[in-house]
Amino acid sequence: MGVELRRNCERISRVLLTETCRDRIGNNSWYMKTIARSASAVLLAVVLQPARLSAEEVHSADMQLYSPTAIEWKAGPAALPPGARMAVLEGDPTKEGPFVVRFQFPDGYHVPPHTHPKTERVTVISGILCLATGEALDRTSAKKLSAGSFGYWPAGMKHTAWSEGETIIQLHGIGPWQINYVNPADDPRNAKKSP
Repeated sequence: MGVELRRNCERISRVLLTETCRDRIGNNSWYMKTIARSASAVLLAVVLQPARLSAEEVHSADMQLYSPTAIEWKAGPAALPPGARMAVLEGDPTKEGPFVVRFQFPDGYHVPPHTHPKTERVTVISGILCLATGEALDRTSAKKLSAGSFGYWPAGMKHTAWSEGETIIQLHGIGPWQINYVNPADDPRNAKKSP
């Protein structure tokens, strides 16, 4: 990479530059000091430049670690049938932004056919999650996701899920998380409204 030097919009020849520098200092130390000062100025400008973080990076600025025994389980949300337990690991699934939660389902737990307005991403931590998708939601064509499995399905996809054995899944996505039951009578929130 070459650098062209100019004085008053005129190109300075290398000979003139070399003679001028020699006349000024008489040795190469002037070159080294000039280069070092320029490099230092550039380095400081880069290092001291204010960081521009995205909303997601700001949200995850603090480090948080969870051992299995440190995870705090609570009753699942009202949008799920009774019996589920939930642990919020990052973010707030009820608000806009990224979140990570875990759900713990007892053996045979079933979430009736439903959809979500955003992509759902699930990792099976333990147990087996059975998942039937599509219009028919035929349990005989369900996919079995064992521990270590990961899956995601698009917003609006009809699906139903149930557990075989106690099952823990990890759900991560962008909030707010919502569940919309295909049959409103399956929605546990509607059952609470009944007298």
